Amino acid sequence: MFERRVVVVVYAGALALDITGPIEVFDTANRLLPSPGMPYRIDLVSADGPRVRTSSGVIVEALPLEAADGPIDTLLVPGGWSLNRALQDRALLSWIRRAAARSRRVTSVCGGSFLLAEAGLLDGRHATTHWAYTDAMACRYPDVTVDAEPIFVWDGPYVTSAGVSTGIDMALALVEADHGAPLALEAARFLVLSLKRPAAQPQFSAVLDAQLADHPPIRAAQEWILHNLHNPLPVADIARRANMSLRNFARVFRREVGATPGQYVERERIARARELLETTDLTISQIARRCGFPAPETFFRSFGRTLGLTPKQYRHRFQLISPSGLTDRHHETDRSPV
Repeated sequence: MFERRVVVVVYAGALALDITGPIEVFDTANRLLPSPGMPYRIDLVSADGPRVRTSSGVIVEALPLEAADGPIDTLLVPGGWSLNRALQDRALLSWIRRAAARSRRVTSVCGGSFLLAEAGLLDGRHATTHWAYTDAMACRYPDVTVDAEPIFVWDGPYVTSAGVSTGIDMALALVEADHGAPLALEAARFLVLSLKRPAAQPQFSAVLDAQLADHPPIRAAQEWILHNLHNPLPVADIARRANMSLRNFARVFRREVGATPGQYVERERIARARELLETTDLTISQIARRCGFPAPETFFRSFGRTLGLTPKQYRHRFQLISPSGLTDRHHETDRSPV
């Protein structure tokens, strides 16, 4: 039986979810894969093994780096709060460069893209990383085109994903490429995940329960809405995007999505506003404009009706960043992986 060999290079201080999220997707795909199939064989390798402590204290067992000799289907490089140290490890970077040369595709999660870039693998390519560090990556690696918006970027054999949980979305896309959409969808359902987050979805994404419809015109309309929340979105314009009459579009949309187009647009505007309140220092008025509310007063009414809080109250409770960047409350002296 042929196998797809997935090699994950781990190092002390890597983020546990960067590692475990994607491999759980591959393992679940194996369990759901009809026979005969081509399952994934997952090997964790490290120079810090055999027991490697991640940033959260979770310990993973890994083989030595030389155990990954030979052809590799998918090489995966995670990020971590210890990334600064990893970037200075010339032996690790050299190993990644050599392993990439014998890999069908090379992937990264979160800050792992810095390691790929430091190894010279992303020069002349498009890539992404955690939204908090896209500017730093663009500055450090001017030969890499850094896209701050998507949750993952696929450029040739290189696939880079954004912050932490987006490694799961990337892994689902890899499963879909290898085995087709039905298996990826079944794996996502089994893992109780957001079923269809497209690569181009912004990192400031919609709430996970806002699934994309199976019906292609409706799904296309939803994706267009998510990319245009800052604009007025008359239902007639959305229907034209779906190439459907207004009446038929409204009927099919409600059947597929479980909400009217107007309700869906408002829900996604609020979801985007929540993420901006949590993760930026934009003013309330700026957030209102970015989310397509014609006036702050309209934003206040819609937000309060949906959540029972004012935007200011919500930010006070849930904001995740300080003005200087991402806050790691448990490691205030090690605020950034870069």
